[in-house]
Amino acid sequence: MRTLLLAGIMTAAFGTACYADQFWVVGNRGTGKCDIVTSNPVAYNLPAYADGGSQYNVSFSDGPYRSIDDAKLARSTINACPPEPPSASDQK
Repeated sequence: MRTLLLAGIMTAAFGTACYADQFWVVGNRGTGKCDIVTSNPVAYNLPAYADGGSQYNVSFSDGPYRSIDDAKLARSTINACPPEPPSASDQK
């Protein structure tokens, strides 16, 4: 009985961890910048979508990352992303 209870608790713990916040780095074709988003993006990286509507602005995506800091670090290493100016929260 203890084994079954322990297995149930561990399953719940691992299942909860899977639903934690996740972050993706996406290339925004409309602005020419890279954004960090919290939902899994759909990338339309074919040239046919280049002049499409706003729903086709994501040209690439990378992730998921477990924290916003990991996503910022990844964004700084992607060649297609222009460097981000330092924000006030980064200058502490």
